[in-house]
Amino acid sequence: MRGPLAAFAGAALAAPLVLAGPAHAEAAPYTVTPLTFTVEAGDRTCAVDADLYRPAGVDADRPAPAVLATNGFGGSKADGSTDAIGKAFAERGYVGLVYSGLGFGESGCLITLDDPAVDGRAASELLDFLGGLRTADDGTRADYVTRDAEGDPRVGMIGGSYGGAIQLATAAVDPRVDALVPLITWNDLGYALAPNNTGARAGVTSDTPGVFKWQWANGFYLIGEGQPLLNPSLDPSRINRLDCLHFATRACETIRLLNTGRYPAEETDRMLAYARSVSPVSYLDKVKAPTLIVQGQADTLFNLNEATATYRTLKAQGTETKMIWQSWGHSGGQVSGELDLSQGNLETSHVGQRVLAWFDRHLRGNTAADTGPALSYYRDWQSGYGTAADVPALSRSFYLSGDGTLVGNRSQVVRGSRQYTNWPVPTSHSESSIAPLIGLPDPAPYDTKGTYLGWRTEPLAAPLDVVGAPKATLKVVSPKAERVQNSGDASDKLVLFTKVYDIAPDGGRTLVNRLVSPVRVPDVTRPFTVELPGIVHRYEKGHRLEFVIAASDTAYFGNRGVKPVTVVSAPDDTGVLELPVVPAG
Repeated sequence: MRGPLAAFAGAALAAPLVLAGPAHAEAAPYTVTPLTFTVEAGDRTCAVDADLYRPAGVDADRPAPAVLATNGFGGSKADGSTDAIGKAFAERGYVGLVYSGLGFGESGCLITLDDPAVDGRAASELLDFLGGLRTADDGTRADYVTRDAEGDPRVGMIGGSYGGAIQLATAAVDPRVDALVPLITWNDLGYALAPNNTGARAGVTSDTPGVFKWQWANGFYLIGEGQPLLNPSLDPSRINRLDCLHFATRACETIRLLNTGRYPAEETDRMLAYARSVSPVSYLDKVKAPTLIVQGQADTLFNLNEATATYRTLKAQGTETKMIWQSWGHSGGQVSGELDLSQGNLETSHVGQRVLAWFDRHLRGNTAADTGPALSYYRDWQSGYGTAADVPALSRSFYLSGDGTLVGNRSQVVRGSRQYTNWPVPTSHSESSIAPLIGLPDPAPYDTKGTYLGWRTEPLAAPLDVVGAPKATLKVVSPKAERVQNSGDASDKLVLFTKVYDIAPDGGRTLVNRLVSPVRVPDVTRPFTVELPGIVHRYEKGHRLEFVIAASDTAYFGNRGVKPVTVVSAPDDTGVLELPVVPAG
């Protein structure tokens, strides 16, 4: 790829996990051997391009555990974030096998979005190589990897975004994986590309189709199609096609349907079924390997709610799991002291220390290694990570009053009604996604008068620390939406967007990490709950919270047709905002 598209791929979907070889006194020398593997991946045969990192002194008599990794979407084994994983862990005594994912770099086959039956099976054959059950195409063997049993290598996986989901897909089809560290990845691709934050039946998954996240989804599509035409993933039968040269057919059809803006029940169910089939939500019950989940707070593509859903599922089934909410994600957020191996800070960053301890315990068998708390989270208002025994629960409520205030007690709610109306074009802007990544200006978040409603608290008497996902319970009135919502096409249902601002004493508005919660309301005649994206944020003393319901957002498809919405407030009404608040400090 060249130009802005290449920059977009490298900066965003290939995951900003900057893992160049760290400069530290204990760095050990290693060799790098390019290899090719011909693998059976589901119903297809694929060539996999890989690099094998072998630390000096490691041999059959002195074996070492291995680390397996692949690229983020649009990357390859040669990009900075992937190649450096091999370097970083080889310097620390691990055998590294880093490869280009199917459909990327010099690896063959079409892009299937980390399908366990295809991508997971391809990775399983690389485990065969590390376990001594097969050779590379040139006859190279890896007879110096620690083994738990014949053909069973001691191996962990690490990587970000697309390279994060492949770990869970691999562990679901091959129990030989001993430890996972998926960074900034998804739980349900249906939610990630078309989120609906109401009516969740499993993790982040809703039965009502969501709101198309067109900027990010089309970014995926353009990057996939932007692979060089001579890439071996190109199926000759697709040469005459005008689209989907590099994607598997069902993956392409999913993006195409979302782009139409019309979601007839039968077609939409088929689209969601595919997106979920290639998502951890569908196969986490098969993942038994200890998993350290790392998710970014600044991430409008895969937010903290996705990681939380994966964490809760794994924990409930007895899989050893812990979770870290770091500062950076697909939307930026890198700050000094956070994991950045180009600066050699594996041993000094919180996330780096936790990763080393995770592998030390599960790959090197050091039972004394301290793998840290169940949850740790980055705080920008206080040095050091905060910790918790679990994801904080909802603990404080505010109520939507008819006069536009957000009050702390139902008895303070003033009766009244307020209305907004959507326009044919988007009138609110929240997320920062494509624009800054391709060099275009990106305006600050805004909402256009008359197309949103906001409720504000009085200035806070003390700091308020929110750690987790706020939840709103709402009831709206929209006769136009009510008349068409049962048409059989989900795109006729009412769409709205909720978010929480931090209002400074001077009136400045901050949308924390520019996160917004899209909602396609299942039934406007009934109350509904909205789970907002998780945040870690301190609302300082003297600041106000503002809860906003907006008619549209520039990063998403919106309502079909103009649908005025009224919110009625009364002391016994359902308008409530709940926050997961932790003690200050």
